Amino acid sequence: MSEKVLMKGNDAIAEAAIRAGCGAYFGYPITPQNEIPAYMARHMLDRGRIFIQAESEIAAIIMVYGASCAGMRAMTSSSSPGISLKQEGMSYAAGADVPLVLVNVQRGGPGLGNIAPAQSDYFQSTRGGGHGDYKCIVLAPKSVQEAADLTYLAFDLADKYRMPVIIHADGMIGQMMEGCVLPPEKEAPIRSWTAGGCADRPDKKAIHITSIDLVPESLEAKTKERFVRYETIKKEELRFEKTNCEDADLLMVAYGTCARVCLGARKLAEKEGIKLGIFRPISLWPFPYEALGKISMYLSDHVPLLTVEMSEGQLIEDVKLSAYYAESKSAVHLLGRSGGIIPTEEEVFLKAKEILKK
Repeated sequence: MSEKVLMKGNDAIAEAAIRAGCGAYFGYPITPQNEIPAYMARHMLDRGRIFIQAESEIAAIIMVYGASCAGMRAMTSSSSPGISLKQEGMSYAAGADVPLVLVNVQRGGPGLGNIAPAQSDYFQSTRGGGHGDYKCIVLAPKSVQEAADLTYLAFDLADKYRMPVIIHADGMIGQMMEGCVLPPEKEAPIRSWTAGGCADRPDKKAIHITSIDLVPESLEAKTKERFVRYETIKKEELRFEKTNCEDADLLMVAYGTCARVCLGARKLAEKEGIKLGIFRPISLWPFPYEALGKISMYLSDHVPLLTVEMSEGQLIEDVKLSAYYAESKSAVHLLGRSGGIIPTEEEVFLKAKEILKK
């Protein structure tokens, strides 16, 4: 059994990426994720791997694209406005079926906003973010342990499905310190399809990896094939957690830091004989619509749902879709804080009581 170590979330993400076989990291500094490039600068070079602080966020994502095309497991990280700048490169990677890992340690927005924690990049992550028809697998940790575990997993998923994978963390997850058991070191897989694999091909023919296709029918066919792959991902890569959902008086839906806050609100409710359940999506895309819908139907239409998020209402759209698909008439309420404000346990509990009194 590996020893548990005390680590900051950002450091755990970086170390997990290294242990997952990340061979190249390209980034640019922005708070609150600066510990990731700082950790990579120290430890990637120690292992004989590539670290470059790029001249911009745009340059960094294109470097990741190039390194992955050459055969390396590659990663970048940033925070909200920096992630926005990376979206063109993310679209290129998705259009060329190039695997990569991107970490977003979110801050308050829109615009430059502030450096406090937020979850307001939900739409950007789960709806593609850049131009064109594509998806990214999106994983949301609620602890330092999960930040490490999901980053480690992200590299395998990126290679398995040849697509970008996003670690969707908020500033609190990145900055907090907790005990963490780090995953074992492993080697990156050999990719036969990359430009770096040309020398191993019998015909030595160059491999051209690109997202451009000037024939409309051909581009449509490639896009449709990609969406068939997405349907497989929806079946095989759903991740979620349920807490006391069976006989809840009210069901809270939250992820990341807000899910931790909901655990505290549930304990406050227990003291007054109120049963609060928690449904936590871990994969934000694919979103576990059916699983959440089944719970809301099982609890019956008189049990309300409360979405708790650090935005003015983005996760709630998927919660409403879950109820719609399940033909549930449960009312869906929102407790949303923005500007870098984290809702408190007491605030969530009082909102739940307010809803239950109606």
